Amino acid sequence: MPQGLAVAVIGGGTMGASIAAYFLRGGWTAHVVSPSATTRRSLPERIEASVGDRGALAGLTVHDSLGPVPWGDVDLVIESVTEDLAVKREVFAELERRAKSSTPLTSNSSGISPSRIAEAVADRSRVLGLHHFLPAHVVPLVEIVPTPDTPPSTVELLKGRLETLGKVPIVCTRDIPGFVANRIQHALMREALHLIAEGVASAEDVDIAVRFGFGFRYAAAGPVLQKELSGWDVNYQAARAIYPSLCNDPTPNRLVADLVRRGATGVRARKGFWRWTEEQVADVTGRYAAALERALAIVLEDRPRRASGP
Repeated sequence: MPQGLAVAVIGGGTMGASIAAYFLRGGWTAHVVSPSATTRRSLPERIEASVGDRGALAGLTVHDSLGPVPWGDVDLVIESVTEDLAVKREVFAELERRAKSSTPLTSNSSGISPSRIAEAVADRSRVLGLHHFLPAHVVPLVEIVPTPDTPPSTVELLKGRLETLGKVPIVCTRDIPGFVANRIQHALMREALHLIAEGVASAEDVDIAVRFGFGFRYAAAGPVLQKELSGWDVNYQAARAIYPSLCNDPTPNRLVADLVRRGATGVRARKGFWRWTEEQVADVTGRYAAALERALAIVLEDRPRRASGP
């Protein structure tokens, strides 16, 4: 377990708290910065719920701004503020002034190019993406997204530290929108929403088809290994029949546009494809968290071999 290392997490919202939680669990000191008094007050309780160990909070310090952070002690910075390029550039310009020159400055953005964020700093070699997935203290994957200026040594340093913390990092060799996992996820979601919109299947049946069809196999093998097992000849023939009719819309599905327009954004709004009561939200989020923990135990059994290839 690493000792004596410190991370600064800029942003104490849902993702920032979840990121800080796994660093604290791994023995790091965590400095979390949030200008919101409400966020700062709730942060220890939210992190404790994620870590499951109140003792880990001894390594947590919460700040209302970047100024009070002991920057000389910080070994890694992870920005997790609002998805706004101008805001991120402003944050990174100040981070460059404050953090040690040897400290990597990373962004958790899922959609904004780290290369564009790096335009705000003088030493662009310090900036790269470090994309997590909610809940970050549970989901093993972290995408490392170097820019053309990022030295390989920084990538290797981050890979090693993340693996020590129990993460399974991958490196995106090109800085493209959505990186790797979200591109795959959105390709699936585009077709799923298309099937619902066209009346081919209900939302419930789409979820069932994924979870109880091909989806549960992903706990045992990724899509490439799975086709190695079943045969690329079969995949090729199926692709010839299916690909011409797959949805290829360049804009989000009209169902999602309508949901967003009506404010029906899911459980937070208590309405989306379905309406939610407080009791239903508590029940489904509890079952979801428990299922993730069980799935985590399965996928991590194969982690030394990275769950891929012979």
